[in-house]
Amino acid sequence: MPSGTHEQPAPEKADQEMTETEPEKPGDTQTEKVNGEAPEAKEDKIPNKVESTEKEREKDAEAKGAETEPAESQKDETKPAEPEAPESKKEDVKPAETNGNAVEPGSREDDVPSTILEKGVIYFFFRSRVNVDHPEDVNDVARSYMVMRPIPLDAKLGDGPIGDEGNCRLLALPKKVLPKSGKDKFVTFVEKCKTSFANLKESFMTGSEYETKTAGTKHTPPVTPLAEGVYAITSTGRESHLAYIINIPAEIGELQKDFGLKQRGSFVTSVKNPEQPPLGNQNVPPGPEYPQDIIDEFRGLRWKPLEPKFLDYDHAQFLMIGEDYDKATEQRPKDERENKAAPEEEMDKLEGEDEIRIKHLKGDDAVFTDLGISSQEFPKVSTTW
Repeated sequence: MPSGTHEQPAPEKADQEMTETEPEKPGDTQTEKVNGEAPEAKEDKIPNKVESTEKEREKDAEAKGAETEPAESQKDETKPAEPEAPESKKEDVKPAETNGNAVEPGSREDDVPSTILEKGVIYFFFRSRVNVDHPEDVNDVARSYMVMRPIPLDAKLGDGPIGDEGNCRLLALPKKVLPKSGKDKFVTFVEKCKTSFANLKESFMTGSEYETKTAGTKHTPPVTPLAEGVYAITSTGRESHLAYIINIPAEIGELQKDFGLKQRGSFVTSVKNPEQPPLGNQNVPPGPEYPQDIIDEFRGLRWKPLEPKFLDYDHAQFLMIGEDYDKATEQRPKDERENKAAPEEEMDKLEGEDEIRIKHLKGDDAVFTDLGISSQEFPKVSTTW
C-alpha cells in the first residue's frame, strides 16, 4: 500500500480540458418524465367509465324486453373500440421508460464476492494536441481519459446500450499513459463525477475552435475512443485495486499498448487526503470537498485504500501503481468458505455478457451507441496510429 514516502511522478500541467465541463441540468429529464406519464394516468380512467355504462345499458335492456336487444347489441359492438386507443398509447410509452438499458439489477445471485466494491463498464479516450487531427504517437496527445459507468453489484448486462443514469465519472490521466509496472506510480483526477452521457458529449467529447491574436484560428480535436471494457474496484483488506478487461477492440494493438493498456490489467489504487499538501511541484486543481466523516477516515495519513465513495467528488485524486491482473482478483478465504464466486469469475461473467451485448450493437460501434452519439462525428476505434 502506498504511503507518504512513495515517490510519485508529478502530473503534467492540466490542459484546457480540465475546465471544459458544464453544469448538468437534471431538471430537464424529470420534466419529460412527468409530462410523459400525465396523459397515461387520465387514460386509465376511460375503460372504467365505459364498463360502468355498458352494465347500466344491459340492465335497461332486460327491463324493456327482447325487442331492444338488437339495438343494445349494436352499441356493444361499437363501444369497446373506444378504450383501445389508450392501451396502444401505453405500449408506445414503455420503451421510453426503459431507455434501452442493458443493465438488469437483481439478476445475480447472492454469491457476489465481498472483495468487489464496485463494477461496471469502462471507456478509454484520448484527445490530440491543438491543431493535430492525425496523431502519430503519444507525443501528439494532449490528455487521456477514462469514463467509469458503475452498475449495481447484483446486476448483469443484457442486450442493448448502457442506460444513461447520470452516474458516470470522467477521470483525467495527466501522464497520458497508464502505469505498466510497479515502478510506475501515476496520479489520476476525477474531472467530473455523477455526470450523464449527454453532458459528457456536450462538454467533453466534442471539438472546438477559437481565435488567437497571434496564430489565428486554433482547432481542438474531438476525443478519440481508445477502448471499451468492464471493470471492478476490489479490496483485499489492506489494498484496493482497479481491474479491467478490454472487449473493444477484440484484440488490442499498437495504439492501445502505447497507452499502457492490456487485454486484462489492474492497478493498486490509493486515494489522497486533500488536507495533505501536494507532492513536488504538482499543478493541481483544488482538492475535493469531502465531508468531515470522510476526512476523518484518513486519520491524518496522506493515502488510504480507494473506495468508490471517494470518487464521487470532483477533483478527487488517487494514485495508480501497475501490477499483475491476478493480484486484483484474488479470493478472500472468507468468501471461499462461504462458497462465493471468486472475483475473477465475476469479471469473466461480466466480460462475457458485455461481449454478447457488443456483438448485437454492431461491434465497435457499441461505444457510440452507449454514449448516444453518431459514429460519423468522432474517429473510429483503431488499433494503429
